[in-house]
Amino acid sequence: MPAYHSVFLDEPNQQIIGNFALLPLRTKTRGPAQQLQQLTDTTELDIEPSHTAYDPLDEILSLFRANTFFRNFEIKGPADRVLIYGILFVSEALSKIRPGMSRRDAEKNVMNVALDNNFAIPGDAAFPLNQAFEPPRDRNEAEVLRQYIMQMRQELAARLLNRVYADGSGQPSKWWLSFQKRKFMGKQL
Repeated sequence: MPAYHSVFLDEPNQQIIGNFALLPLRTKTRGPAQQLQQLTDTTELDIEPSHTAYDPLDEILSLFRANTFFRNFEIKGPADRVLIYGILFVSEALSKIRPGMSRRDAEKNVMNVALDNNFAIPGDAAFPLNQAFEPPRDRNEAEVLRQYIMQMRQELAARLLNRVYADGSGQPSKWWLSFQKRKFMGKQL
């Protein structure tokens, strides 16, 4: 059974840096991403891929569980690279949440990871998947890519916390925490 690929592969007019797509996001975080409309008729937990406000971050969280079971992933385009990066980030964020941890403590740990400016981007020596990602052409592109990924990380962290603590008990979901130690494609950010 093959891994699940991005529904944004055929998205028209994608801005691409290296071979990483800068897709529109539904976010309140400042950054270079084109803004999608906020949800008014559904929740982020119930959004369907056919919805006009569905974005790559919704896709990352919905495909995370299924795609973590695949050791290999055939990359079919720039949108798949966004999916891969997001899945690796979610894995890293989940590793910061411990069983019994309050939402507030988890939020502090996960947001510290999301806000850390010292993360590697494609082309940096520390980036774990440089063989699958092309580096930006110049400093300006590198800075735009860094800002986009930072925006993506912050919004993804907030949405992940909403899912991990969705039941209202104040305790993290054991189901989500069961994926803490899984590595995607044998890699961790």
